[in-house]
Amino acid sequence: MPKQNLITRRRLLKTGSAFIAAPSILRVTRASAQDAVFKIGMVSPLTGPLAGFGEAQDWIIAGLQESIAGLTNNGKPVKIEIIAKDSQSNPNRAAEVAGELITSDQVNLLLAKDTPDTTNPAADQAELNGVPCISTNCPWQPYFFGRGGNPETGFDWTYHFFWGLEDIIANFLGIWDQSGAAKKVGGLFPNDADGNAWGDPKLGLPGPLAQAGYQLVDPGRYQPLNNDFTAQISAFKEAGCEIVTGVMIPPDFATFWSQAAQQGFKPKVVTIGKALLFPSSVDALGDRGDGLTTEVWWTPTYPFKSSLTGQSAQDLADAYEKASGKQWTATLGFAHAIFEVAFDVVKRTADLNSPESIIEAVRATNLDTIVGPVNWANGPVKNVTKTPLCGGQWRRNDGKYELVITTNVQHPEIPVGGELKILG
Repeated sequence: MPKQNLITRRRLLKTGSAFIAAPSILRVTRASAQDAVFKIGMVSPLTGPLAGFGEAQDWIIAGLQESIAGLTNNGKPVKIEIIAKDSQSNPNRAAEVAGELITSDQVNLLLAKDTPDTTNPAADQAELNGVPCISTNCPWQPYFFGRGGNPETGFDWTYHFFWGLEDIIANFLGIWDQSGAAKKVGGLFPNDADGNAWGDPKLGLPGPLAQAGYQLVDPGRYQPLNNDFTAQISAFKEAGCEIVTGVMIPPDFATFWSQAAQQGFKPKVVTIGKALLFPSSVDALGDRGDGLTTEVWWTPTYPFKSSLTGQSAQDLADAYEKASGKQWTATLGFAHAIFEVAFDVVKRTADLNSPESIIEAVRATNLDTIVGPVNWANGPVKNVTKTPLCGGQWRRNDGKYELVITTNVQHPEIPVGGELKILG
């Protein structure tokens, strides 16, 4: 490893009476001290209820040393500084730290990831200030329409890669159609950007589910960190729902699932977005985590490789588990891929001192990443390109939960790992 590669830990973020260290800031010196630094800012949740999304970020950044050390633009070495800040799972804080990265740190490129609570306020700050921004890990509808996006005009400075609600619907239906359960679905949608998008009559689940012959029972929005789901459970029992779906944070689903058991509600299929992404969240449910279903963003079985390291999805997962002692998560691939895209932009930009030149390189991206192709020439609306999505089920094996792909209706190139089993 070149001696010039330095990893430092600084920038303490003050919260209340405590100080929380920001994640690693990777500083690589490949050129003379007189050369300008290309600064990349990252906003993501590292603490709070969404902290699981950012769990692998420090490890990813530390592992980028070799890639950054060899990065060039127009044949010349590029000096890169990555400054990562914690949104604390709070949209107001996300906007604040994005503003700091733009105005105080003067980043050349802003990255944001992990639910609309982070991507949207960060992207709004970038759009307002004319700073190129790339984001991921948020369905494209909450990202685009949640920010007031117009499909005819789009945005000038902010670009996003991820799947959409139409992909969620296709894979959830793929799971439910295998189950043989009655086509009555209880919906759990919080009063936040995700919940309002998923439950939206025009853009969300209600219309497509009805077209597929499913009846959605939606008791209305609940406030995040809710401690009582009795009203929802009662509505589902009264309607005879055998399927439950929704988009929830882990503590809310844990509360709902515990109260469902206490109140004798036993659906045959439970398919929840966001809350069931992480092995730790499912493991916390004990035996009642076995058989729950969710969307599958990425797994080690995905047939894609990193454009930076050449690692396969399995290689990346194995390396993370060996280094961290933790199980891989679906967000691992995207935490890596967003830097694949960022560094590809750095390589191709005609003038790294020009925001207009940087955003032009973003628009022209056509890159095969560890999560699949990223190409903004192909997308449902301007500023958005989609990545593959599957559906899967958590299975307990030798005391450890594994996420098994059970439906690949949209992407047959991604292998299925087993057949669906109904709960109970």
